[in-house]
Amino acid sequence: MKKSTLIFEIILTIAVAALFVLFFTSKKDSDRIAIPEGSEVTAKKGDVVYIQLDTLVNQYDMYNDLKSEFEVKFYSVQDDLSKKSRAFQNDATDFQNKVKKGLLTRSQAESLQNSLTSRQTELQQYSQKKQRDMQEEEQVMINRVMDAINTYIKKYNKTHNYSLIISTSTSTNVIMLGNPSLDITNDVLKGLNDEYIKNRNKK
Repeated sequence: MKKSTLIFEIILTIAVAALFVLFFTSKKDSDRIAIPEGSEVTAKKGDVVYIQLDTLVNQYDMYNDLKSEFEVKFYSVQDDLSKKSRAFQNDATDFQNKVKKGLLTRSQAESLQNSLTSRQTELQQYSQKKQRDMQEEEQVMINRVMDAINTYIKKYNKTHNYSLIISTSTSTNVIMLGNPSLDITNDVLKGLNDEYIKNRNKK
């Protein structure tokens, strides 16, 4: 039982670590590209313009609201897994101590060991399910944000009529150097946040 308990601890530690990675890789505010102070959009109809997507997403109120909700659920799952892990470990340690002291009959020891083994399997499955749930929830959150951004940009360009709107980010840096006057990030961000706040206040 001692060996299997150790294996379980390792698996659960990896599960909690995976949740940390899942959560903190979505918090790379430092990765965003800074928008030059005082730059104004002077792009005209038919121009090719660009958006700094990292900055747009990280400063979008909808994203930050959804991320805050996600954080609450994430920490709740993490706390739940930690409590279940500690409870299991305490029961496993108590069982081992009783066996060593000869406080259990062979029948009782077998029954308790079977029960602990069953709990161990259930906890592993529960931990894996929670990881999948959080990954799915994070992906849905990202999809919602990107759908809102794409929908707004289509509406935005009906009045601006740019020939091409390029998105660039730290991970896929399409633009090595761009004229700041063709960077429409701030303009789009303001419109996005105004629309989101207006719709949020209606609810």
